[in-house]
Amino acid sequence: MAVAHRGCVVAGYLFLFLLAGCKARIHKLALKNETRFVVHLNTFGFYANGTLDVSLLSLRLPEQLVNYSKYPVGFSLSRSRVSGVLSYTAEETETCPLTFTKSTNNEPLILFLIDVSNLSVNVRALGDQDNTLRAKLKAEMPPSKDKGQRKRRAAVDPPQPTENPKGGKPSDDAAGPEKLNEKPNGSVDQNKAEIKEEKTEVAVEAKKVEENEFQLGKTNQLTLALEKVNGSYNFRFHMEVGLLAEGLYNFNFHYCQNMVPGIDLPYSFTVEVTEKNPGGYLSAAEIPLSRLYICMAGVFFTAAMIWVYTLMKHRYSVFKIHWLMAALAFTKSISLVFHSINYHFINTEGHPIEGWAVMYYITHLLKGALLFITLALIGTGWAFVKYILSDKEKKIFMIVIPLQVLANVAYIIIESTEEGSSEYALWKEILFLVDLICCGAILFPVVWSIRHLQEASSTDGKAAMNLEKLKLFRHYYVMIVCYIYFTRIIAILLKVTMPFQWQWCYEFLVEVSTLIFFVLTGYKFRPASNNPYLQLPQDEEDVEMDEVVTESGALEGISKVKKTSNGRERQKESTL
Repeated sequence: MAVAHRGCVVAGYLFLFLLAGCKARIHKLALKNETRFVVHLNTFGFYANGTLDVSLLSLRLPEQLVNYSKYPVGFSLSRSRVSGVLSYTAEETETCPLTFTKSTNNEPLILFLIDVSNLSVNVRALGDQDNTLRAKLKAEMPPSKDKGQRKRRAAVDPPQPTENPKGGKPSDDAAGPEKLNEKPNGSVDQNKAEIKEEKTEVAVEAKKVEENEFQLGKTNQLTLALEKVNGSYNFRFHMEVGLLAEGLYNFNFHYCQNMVPGIDLPYSFTVEVTEKNPGGYLSAAEIPLSRLYICMAGVFFTAAMIWVYTLMKHRYSVFKIHWLMAALAFTKSISLVFHSINYHFINTEGHPIEGWAVMYYITHLLKGALLFITLALIGTGWAFVKYILSDKEKKIFMIVIPLQVLANVAYIIIESTEEGSSEYALWKEILFLVDLICCGAILFPVVWSIRHLQEASSTDGKAAMNLEKLKLFRHYYVMIVCYIYFTRIIAILLKVTMPFQWQWCYEFLVEVSTLIFFVLTGYKFRPASNNPYLQLPQDEEDVEMDEVVTESGALEGISKVKKTSNGRERQKESTL
């Protein structure tokens, strides 16, 4: 077990160093030779006045001639209730979303169609829109730019003196350089200040030209500028979410040509995506998580202190596994503290601080390993019914613990990998599969204990006590099954049906169910003299030579061995 713990720590450090360059809410994704027809870049819950900044830094399309009018290329921003692939209906998977002419249920849908032949990006806003888009329009030479250049030339090259139309001396307004030289030095400085101010106005005006602002809904079609540099295309836009359009949005890249069976044309692109809400970089469903985790950490720490007090109060009935349960509760509390700190820095900085992230992942690995070790030991009846594990039970530990470490490593990789990367879906499937295997394997020791008690209740004469233990083991089996089903299935279904701003309740339900499971497990296995798990058989004549039963934690590791000599029975205690 200590080896498993050390393996968790080493794996945590290893993968943290490998993934140190990944960011959280300030995304930068680079894909090379990609062939997927849709790349899910991100899912984010926007409140009103939330912002989305997208910069397509480089897009390289295949050299083959493609009909981009029939098979368009571009991005889609769609509002949906649920996240990820669950948001796609059958119609959306069979038809390229970039070809839609209307949105389902008038939900906001914004399409960015890249036209490489005309070096433009055609923006199509569908549904009920309440968003503001700021981007550079496609234009040859905006009039405001010429006006700014005339202002700049007038400021740098003052006009020459001209004659008064009525004749006579030149007017003061048309004074030349000689007239300026006759002015005091303060007038020269004032003229330089005016030139500098006019240059600033020109720069501001040029920026306004570059970032034109449009109210989507009033304007449903726009044509943005697409730049081509060294064979790659790039453009950018900034969007602000309106009050009526707030919700959960999916941002995807589409290459519709690859939807045709048998066609896998490779393309490459690099994109930067930054999403923000008025309060920080967290999605709407993640904003309460920092406070939730720190509060639950306090609750778990309080429960751990109460458990330690109980162990100290009943120290003569305490086994080693009781202290293992205490270590699990404290590790869970510490893990939640680091989880809360991690989310705090993501909200303020846009990415986690590496040191705090390392501490969170290490405690997360330890918590996962301790949880399954404790459940497996309790399920086998170790220390409560027997202190020696059978060969079958040892094999379960050899399988479950490495799988649990792998599941935690997969979780770390998923947390640190961009959603649009090819490895994200692979590791997500690995995590789901390994987690199900671990949850199923952890039930085997409990089933074996139930079967052993069923057989013992009818053969060894201690039927009443064994039937009572059998009843409690069955209750514990039901507890584990309910905990696994609730946290893996029911809570996820509740998350899908909740509004986007309430999806944090999924994490709340998981943490509360974990707390209830810990409390019920501690109550059933509490160190007390009247605990049915710790009761001894009343008739010592029924204690067989190969059967080992411990009386209390103070005598843990001490067994009673019955021997017969010269017609007399005598018992002696031997230390194992």
